[in-house]
Amino acid sequence: MKGKTLKYIILLATVSIAGVFLIQFAFIRYSYQLSEKQFTESASVALKEVAWQIMLATGTTSNFESITPVEMISDNTYLVNVGVLFDKELLMNNLEEQLKKHDIYYGFEFALFNPQEEQMEEGTLVTATGDVLTSAYSFPTNEDYTYYFAIHFADRKAYFSSRLSIWYFMTGLLVLVVFFFGYTLSVIIRQRQLSEVQKSFINNLTHELKTPISSIALSAKVLTEENITETPARLHQYARIIQDQNARLMKNVEKVLNLASLEKSRIKLNREVIELKSFIDKNCELFRQSDNGQKLHIEINFDELNPTISADKFHFANLLSNILENAVKYCETTPQMVITLTRSKKQWVLSFADNGIGIPKEYRKKIFRKFYRVPTGNVHNVKGFGLGLDYVYKIVKAHHWKIHVSENPTGGSIFTIIISA
Repeated sequence: MKGKTLKYIILLATVSIAGVFLIQFAFIRYSYQLSEKQFTESASVALKEVAWQIMLATGTTSNFESITPVEMISDNTYLVNVGVLFDKELLMNNLEEQLKKHDIYYGFEFALFNPQEEQMEEGTLVTATGDVLTSAYSFPTNEDYTYYFAIHFADRKAYFSSRLSIWYFMTGLLVLVVFFFGYTLSVIIRQRQLSEVQKSFINNLTHELKTPISSIALSAKVLTEENITETPARLHQYARIIQDQNARLMKNVEKVLNLASLEKSRIKLNREVIELKSFIDKNCELFRQSDNGQKLHIEINFDELNPTISADKFHFANLLSNILENAVKYCETTPQMVITLTRSKKQWVLSFADNGIGIPKEYRKKIFRKFYRVPTGNVHNVKGFGLGLDYVYKIVKAHHWKIHVSENPTGGSIFTIIISA
């Protein structure tokens, strides 16, 4: 799948999902408003019926047409004008009956107006389970009414939830579908990126293996000539080429095999107590004896510090070798490396400052990924598979240390390893 096609698919999918969500939320909003309207109508009809039943019980139904029974104060508070004296028990029985009749099975609070004291009597709370308690709600009054009561629906959420439950379910289902769609899309993108990285790795691997094999084959062909023994210098030259290219080939194969072994199982460290300065001195000297190491000038500044740490000698030595080798490979002038050690609280800070081409900030977090190589235009400008720093990161992590890279103010990069003391 081409990059542009994938971008268009992602854009189209995003717009489609956003549109579906907008429609869904519009339906929920409309359904909520409709449910609110239905509640208001149901409550008004039920309360009007309560007023009628009280008048019917007191024989004053003739006054019903001359009064406005129900006045809505707010979304959940109503005043009901009865126009005749009535008692609390009669009111509560009719309220429970009429509200249930109109599908309002939820708790409510009510209070009667006392015309002698010109104030509301103590309020009563009737819970959804039928319990009768004292209400603390401050009920409104109306100077135009004489015999009336106020009712307050404290919580209408249950009513709306019952009406909107199907929409909540559909919204939750939609969110779940979108989540899995997003996860699937992220997997596809990661697989595509991995495919590109692996393709680059295979190209580099093919080049790195074909070059020494071709050199060995050419040198071997020269050595099979009948008169080759007559020119010892030439014989020695091609034998040396075979030896060097064979070492190069073995090194590349070893990198791939190390990668395979690290992928199959967790790194098992054989920790030993080592003197850090002497260990680094020794491994830097060994690196200087290699072809790449002869080009590198190494300066070690430990300020007379020589702490002992617990580390795996084999993996730690390979870690150092990878960092030193990168300092040579990614340098366009005479490569130099300054290794310093400082103390920070309960940690040792080991820094490797080179004078190479440096690493742009946007790539610094990516360089420790497997197969990743900073774009340089021509993939074969610098030989490698993108495995060295991945190995370094895994060894640092296995030791429970930390590593980060920063810019060298004088040019190049600084790799810093934080070692627990």
